[in-house]
Amino acid sequence: MTDYNKIRKYYSVFDEQHRLEKAEGRLEFEMNFKIILEYIKKSDNILDLGGGAGKYAIELSKRGFRVTLADLSEQLLEQAQNYIKENNIPALQSVDVVNAINLSCYARGSFDVVILFGPLYHLLEQRERERCVSEVARVIKPKGIILVNFIPYLSGAVGVVTRALNSPEQVNEENLSKVFETGKFCNKVLQGFQEGYYPTSAEMEQLFGKYNFKKILLRSVRSFGYGKEEKIYELLERDKVLFDKIMELIDRTATDPAIIETCGHAVYVGYKGE
Repeated sequence: MTDYNKIRKYYSVFDEQHRLEKAEGRLEFEMNFKIILEYIKKSDNILDLGGGAGKYAIELSKRGFRVTLADLSEQLLEQAQNYIKENNIPALQSVDVVNAINLSCYARGSFDVVILFGPLYHLLEQRERERCVSEVARVIKPKGIILVNFIPYLSGAVGVVTRALNSPEQVNEENLSKVFETGKFCNKVLQGFQEGYYPTSAEMEQLFGKYNFKKILLRSVRSFGYGKEEKIYELLERDKVLFDKIMELIDRTATDPAIIETCGHAVYVGYKGE
């Protein structure tokens, strides 16, 4: 079962608030945000579930969208609220301490859109993931939109190999074998990313399909830009034409199955059937 205290402790020391402002996170954010804006409208009531320090919720609020921010971490939510106050940003609809597998604080059909960019990185057990998606299905309206980030199996598992090489105290033969066999990663020490689950894209489609979601889009977030973000953004200073072409090609290749499975975070967009 997922250790939620480990998740809280990890985010109490990890700089989630500024992660999406660095080169790697910047490309992730810009691609995700572009996708979000394609599927939402100003009349929507939006839930940013597992939204942490509120990067997406805050940017949406700046643009006049109605957003509720919910997360397991009180500390990250406090960071979001402080940032909003210090920068005179329009207030969010609500800021709620919530576990993604229990949305009982929200009524059925409360939201037009749910952004689920965090929880499915962490939920180790199938029953927990199903509980999360069933709760989202309950609180979202018919024909409502869901946007989900996840780390595909191959990208996640190979990432643990990289972790073994760079931080050997976190990975040994046992947990490395486990992640390749089951998609589950459990860190051996209390430093670094603690627990994660890496599903295949087919598994994600099956999970959401079980709760009457229909796929609209499945793509890599960063595509072949994954791992090259710093060099790509350096082009902005010296060759904007080349930068724009690379960004265009990142978008163009993002739905290639090989890219989806091996290039970091992926995004699933679906709508809830009647």
